[in-house]
Amino acid sequence: MSTTDLSELTTAAVGGPATTYVRVIDEQGIIDAVSAADEAGEKVLIVGGGSNILVADEGFDGTVIHVASTGYEKLDVPACGGANVRVQAGHNWDDFVAATIENEWVGVEALSGIPGVVGATPVQNVGAYGAEVSQTISRVSTWDRQTKQRKTFAAADLKFAYRDSILKQSIVDGSPRYVVLSVDFQFEFGSLSAPIRYAELARQLGVEVGERAESAAVRETVLRLRAGKGMVWDPADRDTYSTGSFFTNPIVDDAVAAKMPENAPRYPVTDASGQVVEGKTKFSAAWLIQQAGFEKGFGLEGDSREIAGGRASLSTKHTLAITNRGEASCADLLAIAAAVRDGVAEKFGVTLVPEPVLVGATL
Repeated sequence: MSTTDLSELTTAAVGGPATTYVRVIDEQGIIDAVSAADEAGEKVLIVGGGSNILVADEGFDGTVIHVASTGYEKLDVPACGGANVRVQAGHNWDDFVAATIENEWVGVEALSGIPGVVGATPVQNVGAYGAEVSQTISRVSTWDRQTKQRKTFAAADLKFAYRDSILKQSIVDGSPRYVVLSVDFQFEFGSLSAPIRYAELARQLGVEVGERAESAAVRETVLRLRAGKGMVWDPADRDTYSTGSFFTNPIVDDAVAAKMPENAPRYPVTDASGQVVEGKTKFSAAWLIQQAGFEKGFGLEGDSREIAGGRASLSTKHTLAITNRGEASCADLLAIAAAVRDGVAEKFGVTLVPEPVLVGATL
């Protein structure tokens, strides 16, 4: 145990010191560390890959538990010709995606290149390129800090929605009620991917939306597309020092959608089972940001609207990411975020919602 700056544990590379830091490598270690902090009345912050949290410059007055449990196993449970696989919460997500392709487990290939650990994926219902983890997750094992016992959620009990779940809804200032211990996935067997549901990805693969492609080709293409947007972690690329997409794509009701420009990209809203939700429309946050006058690189040194001394800016590759250019503080990143949020609200009457968990900070 020691004092550690959160900037060392997060991909945005901001955040002040933790009062106490504990690194744990297995399920029992997670339970013991959380229980000890709770019994001592200390605040608790769970950190995995640190890719989806933004911590205040003042740091965290409590215990930071760094989940570093790794490994996965194929369970001896019938899966209708497929595979049931249990993965430890601290296992690197992209390493696991690569393993699914090697084992011909189908379903998460379009989620290649997403930073972070497996335990974080059900919390946010992580998704990209038309796929979400809710489509393959079967169970999530957690430690319930309120009842002080293990609790396992079946997929149907997780209340999955767009970038949301019951796990996320239980988080208060970065501190969850349910601490993820492991995640079970259910996969089909095969070398072909799940049906491609994202038009850009389908074009790149030379298939129609709804068709399948070789899983390895899907992974290679997604990694290339994400890297082109600065969305694959690269220590040498300042555009990747971010929390990924800072804002979720806004979902609005029909009355608001009717007032949006006709050329605004819009998408149907679906529930966890893939059924379309009537009366709701999803819009592209990146398009709204750009149309509100915020171009790639907004905030860089020399920009006429520089508001954080050039220390933070929108990515030079993608308008959805807010990046640390080298010396940024949490406050710098939030200044860029606030300018973008307010500009979009003023132009379109839609308030963008941040995707990362804000710890000790508000927007």
